[in-house]
Amino acid sequence: MSAHGTDGPDRDGATESPGDAVTRDRDSESNADGDPNADRDRSGRPDGWLYGWALGYAAVGAASLLVPLYAIDLGAGALVVSLIAATAAFAGVPGAIIWGRLVTRTRRRRPFILVALGLAAGVFLSLPFLASPWTVLLANAALWFVVAAAAPVLNVVVVEGYEPSEWTQRFGLLNHYQGYGWLVGLVAGGVWSSVAADRFALPPLAAKRLFFVLGAVVTLGGVAVVLLRYPEPSKISDQRFRRLSRRLRPIGGTTTRATWAVPFGLGRILWGLRDLGFERTNGRGRTARGTLSRLRSRFSGALLRYLLGATVFFAGFSAFFGPLPAYLVDAGYATDEVFGLFILSAAASAAAYAAAGTAAAKHEPFRLQAGALLFRAGAFPVVAVVGAAVAPPVGLIVVGALFLAIGGSWAVIAVTATGLVSRLASDSVRAEALGVYTAAGSLGGGAGSVLGGAIADGVGYLPAFVVAGGFVAVGLLVAASASRAVTSP
Repeated sequence: MSAHGTDGPDRDGATESPGDAVTRDRDSESNADGDPNADRDRSGRPDGWLYGWALGYAAVGAASLLVPLYAIDLGAGALVVSLIAATAAFAGVPGAIIWGRLVTRTRRRRPFILVALGLAAGVFLSLPFLASPWTVLLANAALWFVVAAAAPVLNVVVVEGYEPSEWTQRFGLLNHYQGYGWLVGLVAGGVWSSVAADRFALPPLAAKRLFFVLGAVVTLGGVAVVLLRYPEPSKISDQRFRRLSRRLRPIGGTTTRATWAVPFGLGRILWGLRDLGFERTNGRGRTARGTLSRLRSRFSGALLRYLLGATVFFAGFSAFFGPLPAYLVDAGYATDEVFGLFILSAAASAAAYAAAGTAAAKHEPFRLQAGALLFRAGAFPVVAVVGAAVAPPVGLIVVGALFLAIGGSWAVIAVTATGLVSRLASDSVRAEALGVYTAAGSLGGGAGSVLGGAIADGVGYLPAFVVAGGFVAVGLLVAASASRAVTSP
């Protein structure tokens, strides 16, 4: 990824600032005269602390759906539910930047992982005492703000002691733990919603409050695991990490399968924003105009058009998914059925990644992506029609089939988008382009959630889902203008 300045060429053709150069020299001196094993592959080092982070991420994954459903029980409408979805970006990204600056200044890492888990447990314990949807919204913002404390350090800690050639595999391992932790949390939430009603006869509101307490206990268990199993103190600096990360290249135009489980994790968003220049420790962050000017000078027109198109169709995705929990509840679906639908979508994505990667290697990736985007553009309004017009259990089966297909289409989009950005970017800016894609997609998604919720709350769910499909179609048209650069020899 890009460094903080352009004062001199780095060995791989990128640039570094004087601060980066000093850090590199210090790193070299430390490796030569200090710890002779600083750069040695210590792949035998235990990764048990990742189980602790996965426990916390499981609780966060369950909360990602349980919190909006809890707000609905307290009287929230579609707009508030969509705002809850948007806070993952609007609170998490600034949080990641603020915590990142603290990490840089203190040069400590384990405390921030413990802070993320410990404060998240505190948020979970506070949720049962809240009685207003707006206080739940604030609690969700606080949750993502504190989870962001771990974003600046996880990627650095997980590669400590490993050669740069192994970093892609290590990033995949981190996302493996995060992704499956998230999925396990969703499954646990669905199972609990069913068991609490059938076995313990708990009302829905009481069941959700008890689950938040259980989530806090699990997260505190994660704190204990990290305390016991955390590796030796990390020595690699943030500057050196970013400089070496520029040399990483996706294999076959895509990243490893595990990294798709959490497509817009806070760590990836943070590094993308750093590439854009929004995370500065010297107080001289770029203005929006300066950032756009820099992107125009470094990225080709085709790449910029594709990134703009991706931002638009990700806004469409979130305009659909933001108010979706409120729509499903209003359509008469029980909590465990809502969880089941989201689990179906996530499972379909996981199952389709390998096939999508094989197809992308054999066929033109943009055509595959265009097909998946067109399907989503049409499927979003159909969900609104079927969910309201077709009575259960047939309606649940049809909507479940749509969720399976929507989840599978995400796998195609995730695989092909990474490859397309990689092919449109030159070697010197490829890692930066991938970071910008991640950040722009997340922030566009946050704006889309607000838009979808406002339309659903003011006009209705069907118009909101039609607008969501329209955004996906418009994003496809914008991205299509870059397809000639991809397909040309």
